[in-house]
Amino acid sequence: MTTDIRILRGDALLAHTDGLRSVYIDAFCAPPWNEDREKAAAFVDRLAGNSKRPGFTAALAVHSGQLVGFAAAWTTLAPFPTDRCYPLAAAGLGPERTAQWLCDSREVDELAVRPSAQGTGLAARLLEAVTSGAPEGRCWLLTSVRSGRAVSFYRRHGWTQATHPSPNGQGIAVFLGPHHPSRAAAALPL
Repeated sequence: MTTDIRILRGDALLAHTDGLRSVYIDAFCAPPWNEDREKAAAFVDRLAGNSKRPGFTAALAVHSGQLVGFAAAWTTLAPFPTDRCYPLAAAGLGPERTAQWLCDSREVDELAVRPSAQGTGLAARLLEAVTSGAPEGRCWLLTSVRSGRAVSFYRRHGWTQATHPSPNGQGIAVFLGPHHPSRAAAALPL
């Protein structure tokens, strides 16, 4: 049986909060992320506000009636946000590049796939579902470099690492999408 990808806009995603929480826990409460369950609750709590963001798009992966993965994205507006991990992105790029590269671009907020569905190409399908149609190919995301698997995944799919955290590898990195016009200007990996 195939896995269906369903695109949702606006607050239609809120009807799936229990499944989203479950996928989030399966994907992020295990190594290498090791997040606690409160992070899953915080993610679900943010959904109502996030679903109202301009350009909000979500993709759900459903297999045999069960939610096995999801992605969510929206348009990053100017001025660049200053909450959550945004200051780390801005510090890595500087104010001018942050405004030029990230504002008015499609921001991928979350991408999660249950471990049982990993390695099937599902994450790539979800990522494509929420980034296709990004204006001028302008899409970006933040990820932690502590997961070599995540970093490798994005690179394999044409994403370019645009910031480089401290050498201890505990930081957050900005990745520009495969069609982002500023990819060539990103600093090469260390």
